[in-house]
Amino acid sequence: MGDVVDPSDPLAWVLARHRPSTAQEAADLERARALPAAGDPWGRSTALHVTVSALILHPPTHRVLLRWHARQGAWLQVGGHADPGESDPLAVALREGREETGLADLRPWPAGQDAETVHLVIVPVTAGAREPAHEHADLRFLLATGSPEAARPENAEAPLRWLTIPEAMEATTEANVRETLMRAGRLLDRSRS
Repeated sequence: MGDVVDPSDPLAWVLARHRPSTAQEAADLERARALPAAGDPWGRSTALHVTVSALILHPPTHRVLLRWHARQGAWLQVGGHADPGESDPLAVALREGREETGLADLRPWPAGQDAETVHLVIVPVTAGAREPAHEHADLRFLLATGSPEAARPENAEAPLRWLTIPEAMEATTEANVRETLMRAGRLLDRSRS
């Protein structure tokens, strides 16, 4: 992106700094970068809007936390939509992570670097009872906890599971989540060195 980006616009800043790893991710990133200029990038009334998610890690044990999402019928990372007035993707990831897991000590990972997205993917969402089919431009962060035993599901229909990367890969059938897990696994492996 050759344009100068205002660092006071957290979403534009995160999108400008993201470096895609695949041709598909590059195409998704270009679509996502167009959203701020088109109006409210977070607005749920648009066919494509921004969501934020996080893969929660416990680096000492190289485990990740997955949440059961009943609507999708799949084990996924935590995350969701921005609340009214929110515009900072990392703040949304931290809030969603805390709400969905009860973990109060979440922090961006790896430590010591600016929080950057580990993955950006446009995900199709099937129509529901109150909304038509649409797409999410999902910005994904890695968050770490030092107290995995404190994880508590936000409700009985959303259980949580701590898994190794191979176990998590086996638990989910979503190709885009598997890609996020592989990226996290590579970073965890590097942290051992």
